[in-house]
Amino acid sequence: MRVYIPVTLAMLTQLVEQATMPARSGTAFAVTPALREAYSYGDEDELSEIALREAALASLRLLSGADSELPARRAVLVAEAEPVTVRPDLDDAVVRLAGPVALRDVIAVYVDNAGAEPAVRAAVAVIDEADLGDEDAELTVGDAQDHDLAWYAPSELPFLLELL
Repeated sequence: MRVYIPVTLAMLTQLVEQATMPARSGTAFAVTPALREAYSYGDEDELSEIALREAALASLRLLSGADSELPARRAVLVAEAEPVTVRPDLDDAVVRLAGPVALRDVIAVYVDNAGAEPAVRAAVAVIDEADLGDEDAELTVGDAQDHDLAWYAPSELPFLLELL
């Protein structure tokens, strides 16, 4: 199954160095039956975009707990993973991975551009308030989500990290 795994730049560094990386709590996002049912009008590409956006939002949450000198940028790994457990009790697109992700299984990497960093830092500071329904915080998180993630091939990942 194609999965969208929320990560940080530090996690990507670990993936490059060790060729494997555990997903935080085994959590990833995918086009699940529950997501298809919730968005019955969407085609596969649109549903994949929803799963990617959910993973990018989860990446903000990972950044809120990270202590890193790396830039504040959302990042999402796209990989093929089996087996996965669908978790509709958590959300429509949530899946649980059975184990770590291997670099060889990565299809693509999405990372914010440098221009998104101020919005991402602001969103990281208020992500908990947004989760609790604070309207201003929700708008701040929305500002970060308005930035498109840049696509990278897995082979470009070492060079991307080196340039940071």
